[in-house]
Amino acid sequence: MVTAKKFILKKKFSGAASPSNVEIVEEELPPIKDGEFLTEAVYISVDPYQRAYNQEVGQVMAGIQVAKIIESKLESYPVGKYVVTHFGWRTHTISEGLTAPWGIVLDFGNLPLSLALGVLGMTGNTAYFGLMEICKPQKGETVVVSGAGGAVGSHVGQIAKIIGCKVIGILGDDEKGKYITEELGFDHYINYKKANIKEELTTYAPDGIDCYFDNVGGDISATVISLMNKFGRISVCGSISSYTLDTYDMLKFTPIAAIFIGNELRMEGFMVTRWFDRWNEGIEQNLKWVKEGKLKYRETITEGFENTIQAFMDMYEGKNTGKAIVKI
Repeated sequence: MVTAKKFILKKKFSGAASPSNVEIVEEELPPIKDGEFLTEAVYISVDPYQRAYNQEVGQVMAGIQVAKIIESKLESYPVGKYVVTHFGWRTHTISEGLTAPWGIVLDFGNLPLSLALGVLGMTGNTAYFGLMEICKPQKGETVVVSGAGGAVGSHVGQIAKIIGCKVIGILGDDEKGKYITEELGFDHYINYKKANIKEELTTYAPDGIDCYFDNVGGDISATVISLMNKFGRISVCGSISSYTLDTYDMLKFTPIAAIFIGNELRMEGFMVTRWFDRWNEGIEQNLKWVKEGKLKYRETITEGFENTIQAFMDMYEGKNTGKAIVKI
């Protein structure tokens, strides 16, 4: 018998997340049957969407993990292989098999397995498809990215630079700003906690903004959108500024309607699950860029399963650079 530990949602989030929202419980797993395999978590991803995920009290916290197969009675999932899938915040899981795109981790060569949760996983595909399929940036255009120090935002900006765009990142920390400009190649960064965003954008993008990759929503996004060029494209990936709010003030967005009409803007929200049928395309392209040295990454790794909730809270406070991951 194997004892699994899992984080259960104890009470729904309201305001800032805290350890009181969850509890760790233990579960005795039965012996595996024919057609099943047993995994042990190696890395667990913490992401902003997990807070907004529609789950009920008593359920296991949602999340993707890289797990090692430690016992198997399913030939296509042999012992010793690693899988990446949506098992949630738990240490051990019994599965009957995985549905695409989830499955055995692709061969990354000498790169760490944890990248299957970051640049070579859902995070990387969110950046790749969200930018390339919705914004469709062209060489010479100006791209603005909010949440630019995070896992998705830092990745988006690098792809835009590979294409040949001017890239401006918006974030809330000067050290992260130096990181994305000095190491990742962003042209400029704006610290929204210190600077006047409109003034800075007008200075850095005097000819206007063509594409906006939005991770945060709120007043930052309203400002960026007000400065966009005719036929500008906006890819809405997240709205982290509103995830801690109990209600949405939709009236704030109403005045922007005139800007959309006058500049004939296109704004599209997306979930990366739209491209499940092309999943490996994104991973393979990102892997190619990593191997060529065109795409760089950082990971903020927290040790210990019991610290998953702390890693989650730290991420919301912006303490991570790049992908936030828990190593079990």
